[in-house]
Amino acid sequence: MQKGNETRRLVLARAVSIASVEGLGGLSLGRLATELSLSKSGVFALFGSKEELQLATVRAAQRIYWDIVIEPVHRQPPGVGQLWELAQRWLEYSRGRVFAGGCFFYAVGAEFDAQPGRVRDVLAEGSRRWHQIVLDFFEAARDCGQLRPDADLEQLTFELVSFLEYANAMSLLHGDEVPYARARRAVLLLLRSEAVYASLLPSA
Repeated sequence: MQKGNETRRLVLARAVSIASVEGLGGLSLGRLATELSLSKSGVFALFGSKEELQLATVRAAQRIYWDIVIEPVHRQPPGVGQLWELAQRWLEYSRGRVFAGGCFFYAVGAEFDAQPGRVRDVLAEGSRRWHQIVLDFFEAARDCGQLRPDADLEQLTFELVSFLEYANAMSLLHGDEVPYARARRAVLLLLRSEAVYASLLPSA
């Protein structure tokens, strides 16, 4: 049992790395077995099919994303500082290439957004959860009196996520880190424009 779990973790670590660059379509049980010097039958026994491998890879990436980006921010006190911390952690997650291809979910979401099926459903649900997490942070900041009472939180959530994802895309396409600096400034200006006390955030 322990050996099976260790093999599964090894396979998924490699699968996540491949998928972030080549997409989930680039995965195959045979390829992973060959690259990791494992038996194909043993890898097949762990996942059963390519689709199950794809689903397991998405879930493995979600756990990594939660541990690196979201969980540390949850430990911060609510407010605009928490939102600023979230943005900085996300940009560093992309810039530091936690996944070889930048943001895993940006890459595979584009791959499956027009392909109905179980994989798309899991990715769509993950996207909804991410949106809700950001929205919850905005709501917490408003509830503790750090955001204007009339702030449009859905719009703010949309804009903040858009800044992050565009920085990821442009950095990957052009091999340039400038988009991350642009995104940091954009997020900071956005938060300062809606904060009750701009002094709670760094200077723009």
